[in-house]
Amino acid sequence: MDGIRLTEAELGEGTLAEEEQSYGRVGVTFGDVGTTSLKFNVSSPVDKGEYIQIAHPDIGWVLGQIDKIERQSDLSVEKAKELNNGNEVDIDDTVIATVNIIGYRDDDGLLRIPGNPFRAGEPVYLAEEDLIRNVLGLKRTREGAFIGKLRGHDIKVNMNINAIAQKHLSVLAKTGSGKSYTAGVLIEEMLKNDVTMVILDPHGEYSSLAKPGKKRDSKKFDIEPRGYGEKITEFSPNPEINKDAQPLKFTFRSMDTKEILEMCGMSKRQTYVNSLENAKSKLATTQGDFTISEVIRLLKGNEEDNSTTLIKGLERLKEKKLFAGKGSRLDEIVNEGRASIINLRGTPPDMQGFIVDKLASSIFELRKREKVPPLILFAEEAHNFCPQRGKVECSDTFRTLASEGRKFGLGLGIITQRPAKVDKNVLSQCNTQIILKVSNPNDLKAIEKSVEGMTKGMKEEISRLPVGEAIISGAGLSEPLLVQVRPRETQDGGESVSVI
Repeated sequence: MDGIRLTEAELGEGTLAEEEQSYGRVGVTFGDVGTTSLKFNVSSPVDKGEYIQIAHPDIGWVLGQIDKIERQSDLSVEKAKELNNGNEVDIDDTVIATVNIIGYRDDDGLLRIPGNPFRAGEPVYLAEEDLIRNVLGLKRTREGAFIGKLRGHDIKVNMNINAIAQKHLSVLAKTGSGKSYTAGVLIEEMLKNDVTMVILDPHGEYSSLAKPGKKRDSKKFDIEPRGYGEKITEFSPNPEINKDAQPLKFTFRSMDTKEILEMCGMSKRQTYVNSLENAKSKLATTQGDFTISEVIRLLKGNEEDNSTTLIKGLERLKEKKLFAGKGSRLDEIVNEGRASIINLRGTPPDMQGFIVDKLASSIFELRKREKVPPLILFAEEAHNFCPQRGKVECSDTFRTLASEGRKFGLGLGIITQRPAKVDKNVLSQCNTQIILKVSNPNDLKAIEKSVEGMTKGMKEEISRLPVGEAIISGAGLSEPLLVQVRPRETQDGGESVSVI
């Protein structure tokens, strides 16, 4: 069907009768008919969101999508009263569908909208899958990240991985709507394509990527259970809790003095800056590397009046077991073609902020100097790391990554159930979105402001999406699409726990 141009003569009764047999006629246009939208009376059942095709006199087949369906009738108040009294009343009604015109592909393969209106009285048909693929740019290919299938069609939706990495990504959904599940699907596809990743995992949900999932009836998606343990390394500040993880440690010497005092929870930090700086400087001069225990011993030996509170703070910090004589190597955490999961389960929220800030800022600096390969940094529960209100230790780092990371080959993946609580400077930089069910009015407003090309009908659809369906925008797609997310190959680490 690509490139067909139909003359008015070719759009005669005989041709239309053949087309009805081929595609399924669903109505006829009427009223004011434009170039970007039109209405048709519905003669056969269709659903909101369904794709239709309509012939344009100068172009040929053009693709549209049903944005709204309503039933109009002549039932007046008087007639309603008659019905209420048990009397029979004649009611004339008709179903009207409003169509958003998506367009057609010109000879250069560019998506275009007709320059002049369609004709009133033109038949409307269910769209043929080849036309949908062509206009939406959904090629029959194994390239990209296979996220699922176009709702109501046997058409695979592949997301452009380079576009995700270069333009940042957000996965947005209310709790229980499949946010982490869908993020897991995307990460599986990244692993298949040898994408380098670091995954910030506050609750230990993504460890399950190493293990095969349940056997499902996956004929529709051609998905089989498998694990990716050979491509994943897990790190944790608490390996005692997270048994499969390697220790994530930092050297005390690498920490900035003000960072250390903040981590100690010192309210009057300026009072202790000189004491701590002097202790660090003396140890660095005399022995090079040093530990937090050696700093504490030195401060105790000095017996300064203002060191007692500082020593207690450092001892509390030592108990968190975050520091070691030899820290974790960043070139082991950022490992080309592999994923590193930073499992923060069991780490206090305030310490999570410091750990994430140190990791993210260090990775960014190494990436700017091309000391580590291009990568994507995924942040689960991102509203805790870059909040809209208030500030945490890593707030500035996330803003920098969102605005500058793409220039240096560091993509950002924001995963959250509260879009309105994520820093707008960060969320607005995510040009690729996977949106599952969201119902909070503030979160819906935040999504509407950040997603381009979404129709009014599709915005209304967000709050009614069933579990397992998502609206996908960006990532090389010409239009926001309603997609049925494919099953996971791996175990779902974010699955709800049964109480009874």
